[in-house]
Amino acid sequence: MIVQKTIHDIFKDAINSKPIFKDKSVLTINFTPQNIMHRDSFIYTLSKILAVSLKGDKPSNVFIYGPTGTGKTLVTTFVLKELKKAADDNGSNLTYVYVNSNLKRVADTEYRLLSYIANELGESIPFTGLPTDVVYDRFFKKLKEIGGVVILAIDEIDILVEKIGDRFLYTLTRINQELEGVVVSLIGISNNLSFTEHLDARVKSSLSEEEIWFTPYNALQLRDILNERAKLAFNEGKINEAVINKCAALAAQEHGDARKALDLLRVAGEIAERLNAEKVLEEHVDMAEKKIDYDRIFEAVKTLPKHSNFVLYAIIELLKENDNSKVLTGDVYNTYSDICKRNKIKPLTQRRVSDIISELDVLGIINAKVISHGRYGRTREITFSNSLDTYLKIKDFIKKEWLFND
Repeated sequence: MIVQKTIHDIFKDAINSKPIFKDKSVLTINFTPQNIMHRDSFIYTLSKILAVSLKGDKPSNVFIYGPTGTGKTLVTTFVLKELKKAADDNGSNLTYVYVNSNLKRVADTEYRLLSYIANELGESIPFTGLPTDVVYDRFFKKLKEIGGVVILAIDEIDILVEKIGDRFLYTLTRINQELEGVVVSLIGISNNLSFTEHLDARVKSSLSEEEIWFTPYNALQLRDILNERAKLAFNEGKINEAVINKCAALAAQEHGDARKALDLLRVAGEIAERLNAEKVLEEHVDMAEKKIDYDRIFEAVKTLPKHSNFVLYAIIELLKENDNSKVLTGDVYNTYSDICKRNKIKPLTQRRVSDIISELDVLGIINAKVISHGRYGRTREITFSNSLDTYLKIKDFIKKEWLFND
């Protein structure tokens, strides 16, 4: 007979046990290490591009691409902070603003994006209530007041454009022609390698001045990163090399994702603590992987725009009907179109739906393998990247969130 612990026993165990963690925050994406490992070439390249701003010249616009967890945001924010320090020491007039496009109340409309940037620059603008043209006017006036070089770094810029269109990008490209005494440069960060292909031609020609492609980490590099963080994150004797190696190896399989490696290590430690284990074991990593995969996919789905949700809903519907076997792009498009028609929504083109399928693959929500049919063209074979139960829960969420007739 299993005797279940009382709530008082659980709390007593938590108080009496020696904590596994010394500083859990070290294993989060918000932590900036003193030493950014294995990204020296990218730091050097971005620094060289931005260095001209220290003399008051406009640095080239930069687009930074690469899979999730390859250090794009970490390197960008690190270089900008160091650039600002150098500017202050040199007496150069330089300002930068970092925008995270995944924050709904920051970048879900053009108005809120502009008001956020303006507020970061010191111009107090309410998040609602003014005509957009008025916000633009106050934004431009603030830029003129600040003067010098202003660098705008927009993380996950592809998501932002998906939400609000690319008009704001075109406006940013015109600033340097219309305002005197200030130059504005843009850094766009994206996981979507084909992002600029869908921009207005005028915007694309003005923005794509420099591109940096971040390569994934390999297992050895991930192990180095985890070893450094583990020294700061865990109490002595609470974790061993086998656990770190396993986290690194699993993350290396996922496009060399350092964020995944750090999440695995952190969640494994949390599970070990919850189970009152003496130390973190490999079995805790296995449990952490299952939890993270579900959480990651579900969180990613919640940020997707309407049509991406509809495409995913169509994929889930088809794979369920086919007993979790593969389905093809054409079948997905037909089912997606039916969903749009039932909900009186104009469907996107087949090419755009194909792009969405690629984006879902990049995000790790599905697996999409390109298959060539010779002179008949190419298609994708689509499969789940997680359990069917996970996708059925996601399907229920999409149905509830978008209230459409299925």
